[in-house]
Amino acid sequence: MWKKKLMLAALLCSAGLANAFMPQAGTWVVTSEVDGKPGRGLAIDVQNNTLLMQMYAYEASGQPTFYLAVGQVSDSKATAPLNRYTGGRYFGSGALSGAEAGNPGNVSLRFTSGTTGFITFPNEPEKAISRFNFGYPAQPASLKGFWVFNSIGNEGVFTDVVELTNALGATANGNGLLATTNNLFGCEHQTKGTLAGNLLCVKITSSGVLQRTYVLQYSVNEGEGYSVTANSSNQQMLLVRRVTDPRGAGTGLAWKSLESDKSAESPAVSPSALFQALEHLASQGLEP
Repeated sequence: MWKKKLMLAALLCSAGLANAFMPQAGTWVVTSEVDGKPGRGLAIDVQNNTLLMQMYAYEASGQPTFYLAVGQVSDSKATAPLNRYTGGRYFGSGALSGAEAGNPGNVSLRFTSGTTGFITFPNEPEKAISRFNFGYPAQPASLKGFWVFNSIGNEGVFTDVVELTNALGATANGNGLLATTNNLFGCEHQTKGTLAGNLLCVKITSSGVLQRTYVLQYSVNEGEGYSVTANSSNQQMLLVRRVTDPRGAGTGLAWKSLESDKSAESPAVSPSALFQALEHLASQGLEP
């Protein structure tokens, strides 16, 4: 497993990309405190190395409160005062300005990936934190929609824009294949074998010949991993973006929705070729 990860890290460095992690913007949670009950939560965003973290929590009296921390990220780490505020605008009030009301101390964060890390609150030991994924369980239905796959490396730049819509059966190592309407591109969450925990996608020709393999991990709308051309051991960096959600709503800044152009697709082929390609790759002992 580490061999593949080291190869990907080397590829990222050779491409001139930093090997530090910036957290994915959104809702984060203290991993051990996710129990379905109201508790502490974090909103984290990093822009141009500046981290902004909002936290909702409780006072010792049980009163809810919130904090704001702003600091600089360096080498995947940040430390900043955890400031408390009071006196701001409430529902139905006129304009009011909140005022800083002290802080219990500094908060320190270190990120181990774009979706995982650790946090140290004042007077507490370090705890694991993670990006809160509440809308996309690792199931076939979560993959429905338009996706853009960008493969970048020594072989050049390759882009595939696909709409995953056809729900097919599961392979031996996955929980259900979702494919394009022509069955020439398909993806499946791997639940067994060396690729367990990853998303495995394949692109084949109309005659069933494997063209390209994609192995990635994704969170909400973003994915990263590597791709391999058929009959090659050369791995290319893979960047993936979800363009629409399963209901067809756009996930970016401008597109509200995208209409698929079925007339532009190749004629549909039997899905058996996709099953064969996925099962063959999963059984080869590929490592993430």
